[in-house]
Formats: sequence, structure tokens, C-alpha cells
Amino acid sequence: MTTTTTNLLGVLPTEGRERLMELARDVSFPAGTRIFEEGHKADRFWIIRTGSAALDLHVPGRRAAVVETLGPGDLLGWSWLFPPYAWHLGAEAQSPVRALEFDATVVRALCEADPVFGRAVSRRVAEIVAHRLQGARTRLLDLYGPQGSGPVR
Repeated sequence: MTTTTTNLLGVLPTEGRERLMELARDVSFPAGTRIFEEGHKADRFWIIRTGSAALDLHVPGRRAAVVETLGPGDLLGWSWLFPPYAWHLGAEAQSPVRALEFDATVVRALCEADPVFGRAVSRRVAEIVAHRLQGARTRLLDLYGPQGSGPVR
């Protein structure tokens, strides 16, 4: 598995990664399935194995804005790590998705029990949050900002 900007497994210490993988459960979502909704309880997360999922943001008076599309190797969901454990975005399977699912409570307990593993998870998830925040900002400027307000490409 490659280490992308939104990959979690590739940056974890080997022992921690192996313990995390012992907790994984294979799941699948048909295309068009809502995986989670903005504001709802974030009690699990996924690592996408195949397929793609769109992250979207509720925009009052408009359709939800897709801010990023995730694919194989990407972490789907980060709100499970930070109180109040509620999704900041929504997600929908764009194509059939196969993923590894993790119980957030169990993973948070593992992070508490192993500080080295916990720091590695927290740091990587924080990097993913920063990446997604920048991506969402850029996408929303592209969609709703005055012409020319987005980044120069």
C-alpha cells in the first residue's frame, strides 16, 4: 500500500499497524450508499480498499458540495478521533466500495494504551484533517467564490 497524503497505514509503526489490522472488519458499500452524515455520531472509520467515496459538505439552500473524492488506501473518516465524535462532513460511495472498518472506541483505547502508536495515529490524522481542510476551502472557493478568488493553477 502506498503512502498518499490521506493514507494512515503506511506511516504507522509496524507493531501498531499489525495490532490495528487485527481489529479490521471487511465491509462493502454499493454505489450511491450514504456511508455517514454530517453531524451524526462518528463511531467508526474506514480504510478504502477498492472503489471511491465522495466527501461532501452541507451548504444551506444548495445541494451538498463534494469537497474531495477518496480512493484505495485513503482514510475515510477522522471525526472519530476528536470529541465530540460527530462527523464534520458526509460521505457517499461513488462506486462500489470495499473497505476495512474499525471501531473507533477500540482504536482510541489502543492509542491510549500505546503512546507511541497513539502519537503516530494522532499526528497522521491531524495531517489528513489539514489536507482536507485546505482541499475543502479550495473547492468551495471554486464553487461559490467570486470568479478569480480560487488559487492560481
